[in-house]
Amino acid sequence: MPRISWERVIRTTVGLRPHRDSGFVLKAERLDDKTVIHDYGFGGAGMSLAWGCGAMAADMALEHNTRKAAVLGCGSPGLTAARQLQRRGFEVTIYAMSVPPDTTSNKSYAGFTPTTALVANERRTPAWDEQFRQAADLSYRQLQLLAGAPNWGVYWIDSYNATDDPIEPRPAAGAAAPGGREDDLLPQYMRPERTREVLGPGEHPFPTRYAVRTSSLAIEPSIYLDKLVGDFILFGGKIVVRKFDTPRDLMSLPEPIVVNCTGLGSKSLFNDEELVPIKGQLTFCIPQSELKYRAFGRLPTSAVAASISPRSDGIGVGNMMERGNWSLDPNLEVRQQNMDAAIQFFAAMRA
Repeated sequence: MPRISWERVIRTTVGLRPHRDSGFVLKAERLDDKTVIHDYGFGGAGMSLAWGCGAMAADMALEHNTRKAAVLGCGSPGLTAARQLQRRGFEVTIYAMSVPPDTTSNKSYAGFTPTTALVANERRTPAWDEQFRQAADLSYRQLQLLAGAPNWGVYWIDSYNATDDPIEPRPAAGAAAPGGREDDLLPQYMRPERTREVLGPGEHPFPTRYAVRTSSLAIEPSIYLDKLVGDFILFGGKIVVRKFDTPRDLMSLPEPIVVNCTGLGSKSLFNDEELVPIKGQLTFCIPQSELKYRAFGRLPTSAVAASISPRSDGIGVGNMMERGNWSLDPNLEVRQQNMDAAIQFFAAMRA
């Protein structure tokens, strides 16, 4: 049974998702004598789509004669793009203001949760839809290969939506952006719903009539990103801590190809005014090694859904999605609501 209490709280983390209403950017352009390949704006799906978008960005780089590339950013998109470049024979240097464990990716809920909520319905185009499909497919195949591999922190996990109505959708605790909807671009084999199983009264311990069980890929950011850094260095990569203020600063780099994975940094660096932060927050309790599932549910007396996600570094409680908030300070009211909901809900579970 999950042991959730204020006495077991160890930290609260905040991350800012780089969201664009027209969806992520994946394209190449010329900047004087440089080729800049943009790979950013995932709105919280950077863990989900990074391997695929990194592969597509690296294929764009292959059109250039040289095999030396710079990558801007050391989160999930930057590290996976760097590894995909290395796999294609490139000599790669990462330039970043922050490195793990201090990247936005380290603060993420983390799992394979791509969603078409990344883009506003009216802004979707056939070209973007195709990029999304390809990125999701490539990423899903790569993450499956890593699931269960030593030291990667990628694994399959069961999730339970405890509910009195087995037809209602699961709370979107790990969704990438507000207003989540059915992922109509994902083929059936990628959807957790393909494993959907409804457990009735007496078949589960939750304080609800039903529990809907699904399976999905989970990622532990601290383990996963450290492994990516280690592999990148093992294959000859270099990391330089550096800040760029304007596109002209890139002219000083020796690499003719620059892959831009700066996320929210692209707002100022490349004047992308469409970028907006979606603030996320997780509160962690002391880990429980025996807790092997995620769970979501709501008591009739609670206005807030309870959610937990177990990891080796703690049990993540709750989440939030606040558009346009640049503050990295925890929202204490949200923290209180999430913890109170989780304490009440999981205390009501049957042993």
